[in-house]
Order: sequence, then structure tokens, then C-alpha cells
Amino acid sequence: MADTTPPFDDALPEALRFRSPAPLVDIGANLTHASFARDLEATIRRARAAGVDTLILTGTDREHAEQAVALAREHPGLHATAGIHPHDASRWTPALEAAMRELHRAPEVVAVGECGLDFNRNFSTPAEQERAFEAQLGLAAESGLPLFLHERDAGRRMREMLHAWRDDISRAVVHCFTADRDTLYGYLDLDLHIGLTGWLCDERRGHHLRELVGAIPATRLMVETDCPYLLPRNLPAKLKGRRHEPALLPWIVREIAHWRGDTEAELARATTATALAFFGLAPHAPEEGPDHG
Repeated sequence: MADTTPPFDDALPEALRFRSPAPLVDIGANLTHASFARDLEATIRRARAAGVDTLILTGTDREHAEQAVALAREHPGLHATAGIHPHDASRWTPALEAAMRELHRAPEVVAVGECGLDFNRNFSTPAEQERAFEAQLGLAAESGLPLFLHERDAGRRMREMLHAWRDDISRAVVHCFTADRDTLYGYLDLDLHIGLTGWLCDERRGHHLRELVGAIPATRLMVETDCPYLLPRNLPAKLKGRRHEPALLPWIVREIAHWRGDTEAELARATTATALAFFGLAPHAPEEGPDHG
């Protein structure tokens, strides 16, 4: 019987088949999300074809962290984080802390998190969030792993808690940064790294970031999709299903480079060097794939 499986890149229209001029690291990809179950292998191949050679899979709870570790074991160039998202902070227990400590010993795990504070939606109370975050700060100090941080509408309290632990933790990145100038400068003063997403591509709510990106030193800046969320609104073609994926990261890099006054190649090289150093990784040697312009 003839193979009727469509080519791996059929999910992306031609106008969205980007190719980065230099290898990229997507520091925040939620590939354990159910929306990737049907075409995960093709998603990874599309990422490779776009020049996104290294993926950090976000572990937002025990189940997804374990899934991320399993995927990282199967696919060279994939790595995992392990933590409890502030939305789920109410579930923090001594048993869960022990499970996280064990996950942090896995060689596939390169950061503690996603953890932090989210006072915007408060799915867990602020007190529960602070308790779980404090515990995970302790795990980061214990393991020596960097922190993969989430913060929304909680910048002041986040900075206070990080300041108290700053001498004990190694490195930390505020992923998917969307806040204001004062919050950004406060994080930079704490020697934190900043992760930028396609939020900058949203003219409704991300335009303020365009004025801030130039203030982030190249040695502190990393890029991410946060897929399947935060699909850039200004893509040159519509995407069926509107699911974001790592193969679209070059478009985000192009946008950030424009607003920083960099070339796409300069920014790609800089963010990749920063990410590899941050997570303690060697460059991944990609497999040969289609050249998508």
C-alpha cells in the first residue's frame, strides 16, 4: 500500500517556512501539550529545518516534567525543565518536593521551573505561590541548576524574593517577559536573563516591548516561542489551527532584531551563545533537512 502520510512540513504554508541564518535555541517550548500529540515528530523535524536546533521543553508540573525528560531522552538536542507553575502552587507538598528533587538529578533537566509568581489570575493564592516558589528557590540553590521563572503582575514581590536568594542561586531567566521598563531594569539589576517571545509581535499589547528590547544586553537575552501559546499576530500568512510551534522562532528573532537595530544573524548567534552558556549545553549538531527560505 502506498504511503499516504503527508510531508512533515505540510502543516506550515510556504510563507511560514522560515530558515534562521544561524542555529537557534528555543528556551521555552511546551511540546508535552496535548496539541502536539498527533504530529510531535513532524514538529521537531520542522524545527530542525528552520534552524531551531536546540529545544528546552518546559516542565510546569510533575507529569509534564516527566514527559519532557522522556522526550529529551529520545531526541538529541532536546532538554527539559522541572518545576511547579504558580497556577499549581496549591498542590505543593513534601512528596512533590521530593519528586522534584529527584527530577533535578536527571541529566536531561537543565533548569528548575517553570516556577514563580502570577498575581494576575491567582489560580493558587499568593501565599501558596510564595510557599512553593520559596521551596523551589531552595531546590535551585541545592542543585546548582539555573531557574526558569514565570512572573505576571508580581514583579515587586518576585524581585524581593529573588534578592533574598541571589547569592545562593546560580543563574535565572524571566521567561516570556512582558512587563514594564522599571520591572525590566529591576531584573537586570539582579543580574537576571530575559526571555522574549512573540508577544512583541502583538500590536495590541506588546508594542511597549519594542522600545525596551534595546536595553537588554545581548549576553542576557534569550528567545522562545512558549508554544503552543503566543502565536505571533503579524505572521505573513495565516496558520490553520493557530497553534504556535518552534519552527516559527526565526520570525520572532527577525522582529526582535529589527527593534534592536541588529541583523537577524547577529541576534541569532548572540541569543544562542547566551542560551547555551546559561543552560550549560554544547551546540547540537543538526541533521540535514530541507532548506526553507
